[in-house]
Amino acid sequence: MSPSPLTYTVEAYNLSHASENKIHDDTVAQKLGFSGGLVPGVEVFAYASHPMIERYGTAFLERGRLECRFFKPVYDGRLANVTATEDGDGLEIKVESEGELCATGRGSMPSEAPQPPALGDLPTASPPADRPPADETSLAEGRALGIAPATLTKAQLDTYLADVRETSPVYADEGLAHPGILLRLCNSALRENVVLPPWIHTGSKMQNLAAARVGDELTVRARVVSNYERKGHRLVDLDCLIVANGDKPIAHVLHTAIYRLRHLAA
Repeated sequence: MSPSPLTYTVEAYNLSHASENKIHDDTVAQKLGFSGGLVPGVEVFAYASHPMIERYGTAFLERGRLECRFFKPVYDGRLANVTATEDGDGLEIKVESEGELCATGRGSMPSEAPQPPALGDLPTASPPADRPPADETSLAEGRALGIAPATLTKAQLDTYLADVRETSPVYADEGLAHPGILLRLCNSALRENVVLPPWIHTGSKMQNLAAARVGDELTVRARVVSNYERKGHRLVDLDCLIVANGDKPIAHVLHTAIYRLRHLAA
């Protein structure tokens, strides 16, 4: 008999109402055809990560893998229902809200953490003083992107855990960074380097390499690996290596976003 699915329900919260990305603003999102401001994809990813920490514990943060694709919005104040089903060497995960399938994902646990990319494979870069508009030139394939380093504090961790309604005590008890916090750094690699119109995070593939902790200085070495059109939207894929304290690889992420919606195409 197959084990019963792991289930988890969370009241979604839009952390980014006031962010520069107006896709999270109710008025702007409604003009683009949505019911309201979208809960960020990184937070939907955070909800989807809960069964992995429940199933595998802190080993998930040290070597686990989780990938998610986002299909439909999750809205502020609505329930997000996460279901994880055992499948071979991992979990098949789906996130539903108000009867809609909003995201699918798969999590797995290799016996050992894979070899991280060499730090030199992804060069360092600093955000520009004057960000250019996001386009095919500023996000050209091969461009290096970086963020201003930031030290994770206990107050930031506690606030994030409350905002995503995380019920696992592991993060607070051991001072461990939540995967959603790490994925937000990948958003920063885009946001801190170019000026964006309303944009949408559509999916991420995260391979954890080590647990990040309160007190770590975190940064991202990122490179544009693809810039392309799909269904009238313009998308970008970023190869991101999250690094702690200048030399410790924490997670390797392929991060995908629509940086120009077809609704806003010239």
